[in-house]
Amino acid sequence: MNTAPYGSWKSPISSDLIVSSSIRLGAIALDDGKVYWNEGRPTEGGRNVIMGYDDRSYIEITPKDKNVRSQVHEYGGGEYLIEDGRLYFSNFSDRGIYRQVGDNAPQRLTPENNCRYADFAWSRNYGRLICICEDHTYANSEGGEPTNSLVAISTTNGEDIQVLAAGADFYASPRLSPQGDRLAWLSWQHPNMPWDGTELWVGDLLETGSGILTIENPQLVAGGFAESIFQPEWSPDGKLYFVSDRTGWWNLYAVDLNELSNIQPLCNMAAEFGMPQWVFGMSTYGFAGDGKVICSYSQNGKSYLAKLDPQNLDRGLQIIDVPFTSISGLKCQGDHCAFHGGASTEASAIVLLDLTNGTWQKVRVASDLQIDPAYISAAQAIEFPTENGLTAYGLFYAPKNADFQGETHAKPPLLVKSHGGPTAATSSSLSLGIQYWTSRGFAVLDVNYGGSTGYGRAYRDRLKGKWGIVDVDDCANGAKFLVTQGLVDGDRLAISGGSAGGYTTLCALTFRDDFKAGASHYGICDLEALAKDTHKFESRYLDSLIGKYPEEKEIYIQRSPIHFTEKLSCAIAFFQGLEDRVVPPNQAEMMVEALQKKGLPVLYVPFEGEQHGFRKSENIKKALDSEFEFYAQIFQFTPADVLQ
Repeated sequence: MNTAPYGSWKSPISSDLIVSSSIRLGAIALDDGKVYWNEGRPTEGGRNVIMGYDDRSYIEITPKDKNVRSQVHEYGGGEYLIEDGRLYFSNFSDRGIYRQVGDNAPQRLTPENNCRYADFAWSRNYGRLICICEDHTYANSEGGEPTNSLVAISTTNGEDIQVLAAGADFYASPRLSPQGDRLAWLSWQHPNMPWDGTELWVGDLLETGSGILTIENPQLVAGGFAESIFQPEWSPDGKLYFVSDRTGWWNLYAVDLNELSNIQPLCNMAAEFGMPQWVFGMSTYGFAGDGKVICSYSQNGKSYLAKLDPQNLDRGLQIIDVPFTSISGLKCQGDHCAFHGGASTEASAIVLLDLTNGTWQKVRVASDLQIDPAYISAAQAIEFPTENGLTAYGLFYAPKNADFQGETHAKPPLLVKSHGGPTAATSSSLSLGIQYWTSRGFAVLDVNYGGSTGYGRAYRDRLKGKWGIVDVDDCANGAKFLVTQGLVDGDRLAISGGSAGGYTTLCALTFRDDFKAGASHYGICDLEALAKDTHKFESRYLDSLIGKYPEEKEIYIQRSPIHFTEKLSCAIAFFQGLEDRVVPPNQAEMMVEALQKKGLPVLYVPFEGEQHGFRKSENIKKALDSEFEFYAQIFQFTPADVLQ
């Protein structure tokens, strides 16, 4: 084994290999015994294509001139539905809904307008597609907000679009009962985000003699301003199931609609069966052919797969043994379920599970890159003390490379990663982006700071009114903890994050002196600008994270790094998409200019054609390599490779 300075190790995990061998695995669907998924391809400019799997062969469903992606809420999700062999999808470039049957070319269903669509349900009874509509007509022409509604679209005449429900600021999860005569859905109002409080409604779906589809007898089932409801679903026998955090944890419930007050908890646990609904179509449970509930849940940062018999709740959850620590996107049909499964040493994959015998297979893997395990650093879940006598969490990755070891008495540099959201969580699935660092001699700490999901509502609510404080404290305290444990070099600490994680990064570098360098990927530096110039979905998000604007404008100023550049004394790199609507590029550019005036080391890498997050392979590669080279200059080590 060679001895070399940490950071200078030669690694087989190059950025070229990462982008050439990696795809994004999106929403899963099951139809008539086949499994389908949305596949994002960085090598095709970030295009998304619906793929199918049948009899051990892959089928590319959508043609190359289509990009299956929704822009509702800007983040999208719920971009397609496949049922009875018919595919309906939202096309990114023109925002229209297309219908595709078999090998025939997709046909546009909806007219050209300023509307976006997502989260589809198919009504056999009425031949209509029920979905969320986000209308930007007046937002575009008069500067107002888009209007969101629940609509029904004729599948024979796409011009026939009827509004089923309107008036709420947001809608999601339209779900039809097995008989097709009842509809359940979620709605919520500003300033709530869906993880703060939503309402679950149900009503009778009826068509009048004139062909108008309406919802009659709408009734509020559960939820409210301070109760978050997630994923309503109908069981085969017509009961309505949902996930609620009314106990402080997202747990499963069922209700008999003949007696709405009789809401039955299915398994009270200090575990999360729900997730923050950043995108449409998220799913953590479904129903097998025998009526049993197949579900995934998170506990102490690890995912589990289980089944539950609604007819025999005394048996409780029965764990299904699968070797995955990260499970999401679960869908069920008949004797099979499919989900995203991953672990810290295994890339995320589409997994198809046979419920009759427990056997499973990986249908599609996010990366086909075969790497010797001797170069892979396994995640170690850690807990560490933070402010006010509390505990925070993270995943620690030690440097690992079969060919190298660090110099005697030296400690590795540490890269602290702050996830986006901020209401989100890091994943324990294999991240080649993290292994890129650890195989070169960096240690990495991926922090689930206060405000992260997966640890109950109280932990999630730690960030309320405290964004830019609690998250920064936890990232800094996580780094200090590793220093005191003798695992990393306290003089070579860096922090990096994207979006909200970029804000945490910039706050840590501006208001604290724990880190010597950092990198902001499309991060926020001006909270006022964000409050004034962001999209509808997040336009009131800061009310809970910071305070009401403009009433509490002073807090926005005090927590915006752009106003305190005089406190900066370290190096920062910025990576920014020039078409980003969530975090406009002018925020990064203002910060870069301020740093340049101070004469501090600064790197600014703008990307044409990129939005919030990078989808093109060449840009993903450049961002990764440029950040590494930046730290090499700051921490004064020589990379083993000349990076392009």
